[in-house]
Amino acid sequence: MNVQVWDRSMVHAVEKADLGRESRLDAVDRRTGLKLRIPEMNEERRREIVKVAHKYAEGARVAVRHVRRDGLDLLKKLEKEHKISEDDQERQAGEVQKATDSSIADVEKMLTGKEKEIMTV
Repeated sequence: MNVQVWDRSMVHAVEKADLGRESRLDAVDRRTGLKLRIPEMNEERRREIVKVAHKYAEGARVAVRHVRRDGLDLLKKLEKEHKISEDDQERQAGEVQKATDSSIADVEKMLTGKEKEIMTV
């Protein structure tokens, strides 16, 4: 793949840029632009990409759990300040947990689909 860099002074910066260790892209300077070497998609490479997908999915699950924690903390605060009743707090906490479970299930569903897509030859 060739990449056109319009500002010749930026070619060296683009060439030396961290293209991501997981991507394994390698840039080579040519007079007219950069040439990117993309590794062959063999089974080993596919498994490495699946591992990266799992890392992103775990990050998404952690983010969902952080939102749940913030929501539950807010509900506890409102209940402590007597702005909502204890029953309302418990009911809303159940709704927060349902939304959390649904979001994590969506992440798992997307991960499973992406894993199948990556591993398909």
